[in-house]
Amino acid sequence: MKAILQRRLRNAVQRRHVKRYHPPGTPPGTLQRAVEETPALQCHLMSFDRHGCRKRVIDEDELQALTLPEEGFLWLDITGIPGAVQLAALGANFEIHDLALEDVVNQGQRPKLDDYNDRLFAILTRPRWHNHELHLDQVNLFLGGDFVISISSTTVDPFAAVRSRLQEHSSNFLSRGPAYLLHVLIDTTIDEYFPVLDALGEKIELTELELLDHSDRDSFAVIHALKRELMLLRGQLWPTRTAVKQLLQYEGPLIESVLVPYFKDVYDHSVYLIDLIESYRDMTASLLDVCLSSVSYRLNDIMRVLTIISTIFIPLTFITGVYGMNFVTNTASPWAMPEMHWYYGYPLVWLLIITVAAGMLLFFRRKRWL
Repeated sequence: MKAILQRRLRNAVQRRHVKRYHPPGTPPGTLQRAVEETPALQCHLMSFDRHGCRKRVIDEDELQALTLPEEGFLWLDITGIPGAVQLAALGANFEIHDLALEDVVNQGQRPKLDDYNDRLFAILTRPRWHNHELHLDQVNLFLGGDFVISISSTTVDPFAAVRSRLQEHSSNFLSRGPAYLLHVLIDTTIDEYFPVLDALGEKIELTELELLDHSDRDSFAVIHALKRELMLLRGQLWPTRTAVKQLLQYEGPLIESVLVPYFKDVYDHSVYLIDLIESYRDMTASLLDVCLSSVSYRLNDIMRVLTIISTIFIPLTFITGVYGMNFVTNTASPWAMPEMHWYYGYPLVWLLIITVAAGMLLFFRRKRWL
């Protein structure tokens, strides 16, 4: 079972977070990506105005024709990566910078926040724990004065719960504007780390119990896989914290000062998650020490048993060696092993061997060497 889990973790590490990029020499802002299978787009459009919140699903043709709202603001939530035509249309209709759109195409980007004057572009990483494997999905967020666009590189809808919440409390979102919706999306993405870390914490505890019971060569592979999982999450959370801190320090027109406490709460979540990861890394390092100590103890235990066996056989070998000497026993000398002619000579020698062995075993038990 442990070997199967080890292979799963190794395969997950190799495929879960792949950096995609254009060939060297490609002009900046290129939206054409390598030919690969992409899932069908799921586009949800939510409009907020004085009439309330309206939600509908749009197709790719409507996506290309979508423009800025005349009143209120809109939220376009896209699950999957749009093609070059759709991205170019979004860039033209919503005045999004080409470099930001290029980062949407090239998945595996480092979490960050870019300020394009009257547009903010944030990249976050959403973790998923599925079938004992860690998967990382890139989430792209665009903020304008009257729109929010979210693009998630996954087949799993990450913001379904947010859309349900919007329909129930649309007035709160309408009064606070698109920046508050951006906060909700960032908060939801960062909160996805909590169940993932809970799963890793349970796995660390189970691994510790297995090590205390029995450790072998596979234990080192499992511990090493855990360390790589934690390092990967740490590598995503540190720049995420920096991006949220940039939002706290933002002084532009897109985020009002009344929303600063909300982003401060998200920043506190990111700091707590980093502290939790550091604690888990320390626990994983201690697991490695426990594993090495367990292996060393088992080796010492084996060597002790072998030493005791060798020590017991030293006098027994001496006794059998004495009676294995080639003396002539049919001579008249009284010193030529007279016990060889005794009627009970052979049983007496065996009794001597057993007595010596039993005496040594009793001595070792009293010394607590056994």
